[in-house]
Amino acid sequence: MVPRVQLPPEIQLAQRLAGNEQVTRDRAVRKLRKYIVARTQPAAGGFTHDELLKVWKGLFYCMWMQDKPLLQEELGRTISQLVHAFQTTEAQHLFLQTFWQTMSREWTGIDRLRLDKFYMLMRMVLKESLAALKMRGWEERQIEQLLELLTTEILLPDSQAPNGVKSHFIEIFLEELAKVGASELTADQNLKFIEPFCRIAAQTKDSLVLHNINRGIFEAIVEQAPLAIEDLMNEMEEEEGEMSEDDGQEQGVASKKPHEGSCGARPGLGEEQGEDDEDSTGAVLQFDYEAVANKLFEMASHQSTPSQNRKRLYKVIRKLQDLAEGLFPEEDIPEEAYRGLQEGRKGRKAKKRLPKSQLQNETGRNEQEDPRGDLSSRLERKRRRQGPGADPTAPQEQPGGRGGRGTRKRRRQPQAGARAKVPGCQEPDVKKKWTRKSKK
Repeated sequence: MVPRVQLPPEIQLAQRLAGNEQVTRDRAVRKLRKYIVARTQPAAGGFTHDELLKVWKGLFYCMWMQDKPLLQEELGRTISQLVHAFQTTEAQHLFLQTFWQTMSREWTGIDRLRLDKFYMLMRMVLKESLAALKMRGWEERQIEQLLELLTTEILLPDSQAPNGVKSHFIEIFLEELAKVGASELTADQNLKFIEPFCRIAAQTKDSLVLHNINRGIFEAIVEQAPLAIEDLMNEMEEEEGEMSEDDGQEQGVASKKPHEGSCGARPGLGEEQGEDDEDSTGAVLQFDYEAVANKLFEMASHQSTPSQNRKRLYKVIRKLQDLAEGLFPEEDIPEEAYRGLQEGRKGRKAKKRLPKSQLQNETGRNEQEDPRGDLSSRLERKRRRQGPGADPTAPQEQPGGRGGRGTRKRRRQPQAGARAKVPGCQEPDVKKKWTRKSKK
């Protein structure tokens, strides 16, 4: 009897993660988390690259098999939070690297019905990877390592990431960064996060990547500038309010306590309300627009930068320089006035393109709309026809009826062959018509 071959734990977990039964898949996810914690201990040695690729293949098909949107969201959150089960930074980065490699490998096989849940999974994994940086205090070395990993696996031309993965990553990067660190990150740290996008935008020969970076990163910064300034002003007002409250408390202002039987607000309710308000308004990142413009100009001014890239980046630089000077890109002209101006221009252009016949019809139509406009010229022509001393406005009788136009009498024409006899005039000889006689 042939002994049964024992499969490695990673393959066993991957098979259970891709099982048909949801209970089996959920149990496998819980076991995987415990296995990651135990395997990434310093004494265990950690995972290899191939082992994590097998784990991610099982997690990919675990998400593939999951139906119902709420369960998909819960599973995506559970999978993305596995990154926190790794005990070292190197193991976390290897886990994230194999995730993006798995998505790039399996992307072409995803049908359109399952595309949304994998978009959601990418968003959640990116958010948790940024949250791991937040737990370590946004260390500069950790930020550089994560950005290098993301740039190598997604943004560089040598990467195997398809256009769908690149476009979605560029679109969601600033959104997820703002959700995680908008309240803590400084303008210099935010500049550090967008520096790889500046470098790729200046070097890439892919017009789609350039367009996505220009729209998803630079234009997003320009559009959110008024909101960022508003948030900064609100923070300053809150700090002033806190300082005034502290001064009031030092002066001995006593606060009244509610009675024991009265209905008061719960202590956690205000915090939850504040969190809901913050999520509804959306967090905005703070940027030093002059520093961003200088960094982008430094990248775009290299000789190796394609002319098309340089032209588009210089437009963004001018907008950022205007923001640094306090000039916002919004137009002062109202929308209705702008629409009326555009309609007037279109009308003048259309009138220039009309042919001569249509222009004559238009002028005739205008004369019909104003029948009294040319009255003096018509009376003058009528006076010339009637002669001097005549009143052109007086009614004239015409033959054939009062005030009506008469019919002309037709002259009687002589019939063909008949001639009028005039006395004293000799009639000319009439030539007889010659006919050929037949021979008898």
